[in-house]
Amino acid sequence: MNPNVPASELPFIDQLAMAELELSAFFAAVETLFGLKQADLSAEDWLIATEQVLGDKQATHRDLRAVTIVASSRLAHRLIVER
Repeated sequence: MNPNVPASELPFIDQLAMAELELSAFFAAVETLFGLKQADLSAEDWLIATEQVLGDKQATHRDLRAVTIVASSRLAHRLIVER
């Protein structure tokens, strides 16, 4: 995967790999900080946010980062509510 090529010009398999890396990094961070249960819930939030942020368009690095921000916001809200 070449970071200098816009994601919209990448083949689908490369876009999928880019999304996979973003989700796995997010999952690992949440698991390390908050445990497996929160990581599982956050992964579900990330997948839902992907549909909301991307809709039918192809993902860019920026779009996937926005998905992670949305999922992080949901995690923060969930942690506040559970207190």
